[in-house]
Amino acid sequence: MSLESTKADDIAGLIEEAIVSGELTPGSVLRQEQLSERFGVSRTPVREALRRLAALGLVSFEPNRGVRVRMLSHDDLREAFLVRAALEALVTEEAARKMTPEALEDLEECEKRFARLTREVRSYEPGGNRRALMGEWMRANHAFHDVLYRVAELPYVESVAKAARRTFSGPTVWAPVDDELEALYERNQAEHRAIRQALSAGSVAGARELAREHVMHSFELLTTILAHVSADWAHVT
Repeated sequence: MSLESTKADDIAGLIEEAIVSGELTPGSVLRQEQLSERFGVSRTPVREALRRLAALGLVSFEPNRGVRVRMLSHDDLREAFLVRAALEALVTEEAARKMTPEALEDLEECEKRFARLTREVRSYEPGGNRRALMGEWMRANHAFHDVLYRVAELPYVESVAKAARRTFSGPTVWAPVDDELEALYERNQAEHRAIRQALSAGSVAGARELAREHVMHSFELLTTILAHVSADWAHVT
């Protein structure tokens, strides 16, 4: 691998992290000259890094307007979650056939951490560092599913599923929790427990179906949060 390619990988990773964390919000313009100066490199690895991020669906090249952090429509988001639902179901089914006591312990630890953070999100008051809390909550959610990827040992499926997952990793969003969101958060948390219990019981079909439903319920949770944050977004198709 060339030095320029290595630099491009590093820069792409740093920009992706900034998008995931919410530091770079949807619609933000990414100027190559500014990125070159920021990372202390020529424009060549910056252009390559942006191409890689475009292939992941995180940024888009717009004629005469440069590169922007991608803004997703409701339909874009639903399509990404449909892909995730199918692949997460497949991964969970395969993981169920290979599950070990050690992996179940890891899964339970991830479940407990996610439950704790979900309680914090549900009781959170406006005014604090919401972005940090939601980022931690999202990473805890991913960690639960990453145990299943590890056990399933399907690297190609994992790469495609995680690419779909990255389609909406950021910015992390938060909305004041009302009765509707309270119920959705509670269901989301309970589904992690149900998936783990199905895996513990050796229910391959049950775990697969629970995983598929969980991803689509996560889509419902996310779109409800976004609708609370911006009434305009709820009408984008």
